[in-house]
Amino acid sequence: MKTRLALTIGSLVILAFLVATLILLEPEWVVARLRKRSPEVVYSIDTQDLLVALTIDDGPDLIETPKIMDSLKRHGAKATFFLITSRIPGNEELVQRMIDEGHELANHLWDDYPSILLDSSEFERQLVESDEALSNFADVRWFRPGSGWYNDAMLSVIHEHGYTCALGSVYPFDPHIGSSWFITRYILSKIQPGSVIVLHDYESRGARTAAALDAVLPELTSRGYKVVTLTELVDSQDGRE
Repeated sequence: MKTRLALTIGSLVILAFLVATLILLEPEWVVARLRKRSPEVVYSIDTQDLLVALTIDDGPDLIETPKIMDSLKRHGAKATFFLITSRIPGNEELVQRMIDEGHELANHLWDDYPSILLDSSEFERQLVESDEALSNFADVRWFRPGSGWYNDAMLSVIHEHGYTCALGSVYPFDPHIGSSWFITRYILSKIQPGSVIVLHDYESRGARTAAALDAVLPELTSRGYKVVTLTELVDSQDGRE
């Protein structure tokens, strides 16, 4: 069983590397194909407005999350925080600060683990349990699977519980490349109207995100972009902004 699981995880890593390589080379083409295959999953939106969504996974973290929120506040940006709910206990004040400062909460399940490797009942259990934890703070609309992989069965469960699956179109590989300089350069080279940026919180990844945001956000502002939550971006497409 352990050998089979190791092979499965290894296969996912190889597949992730291949997809990542494609994204580096042809991001618009890859995202377009993914959007066509799963139109119910949000990767980005079509718009001419200079709006982009910022999403941040894997928090909260007692040390690094406040640095990220301080950067967002300095630069007048909003974000959607996809929280791992096992990390909420002891960090309730941080989560409440997210709400108080106009950010958005979203569901990233209970553990930092590839969601697609969970059996159906465990996936649904974690989705519901995480929803209950987040609902203590706010209504939650968005779900992002751990490691970004999903299947049709997962999408059915997500929809049944009132969620929409959201991934992204600008992913600078920040869990793997330990350079805020690379993160900054990647985002600024790939950004376009309607993009959804994916960054990460927690320990050293959170420190890199905070440093990158202090470089990225003022540059996006100088280009005329407004950085908003995922809901603000998607609702603007419907004329509700």
